[in-house]
Amino acid sequence: FDTVTPEQWDLAYQLTIKCTVDLIRAALPYLRQSERAAILTITSISVKQPVANLILSNSVRMGVVGLTKSLAQELGPEGIRVNSILPGYTRTGRVEQLMQARAEKEASTVDAVITNSMAGVPLRRIGQPEEFGNVAVFLCSPAASYVTGAMVPVDGGWIQATV
Repeated sequence: FDTVTPEQWDLAYQLTIKCTVDLIRAALPYLRQSERAAILTITSISVKQPVANLILSNSVRMGVVGLTKSLAQELGPEGIRVNSILPGYTRTGRVEQLMQARAEKEASTVDAVITNSMAGVPLRRIGQPEEFGNVAVFLCSPAASYVTGAMVPVDGGWIQATV
């Protein structure tokens, strides 16, 4: 916390919350014309369990949850559904960077770091982008027509929430 600058806090806000607000605001007139409108925000499983050494991400992503839940209530009467995906570790460039940095810090290999990180995940593996995409498609499709205000984890069972 002590080493994070005000500029870094501002950038985290801009990249996480403000861009989400701006995109929804731009799309809303078109969504209001649709018979099956859906908004899908993407945040992180860190809204349920903070990830070590990611204070900016852990903090500002909670704002996306508040926005999503608020919009689900506000836009629901117009038939616009609003949900969010909470990805866990998914094999993306950013996750690979984080794993590489951790491997260097621990004098280990990326594969060993991934294996150790997945030990607490019931499926014992890192997610694939396609698995994330499949959930996104479902939440935006008519098959999820009665789902709104949901925070859907795509994390291999990592977070063991009771409800």
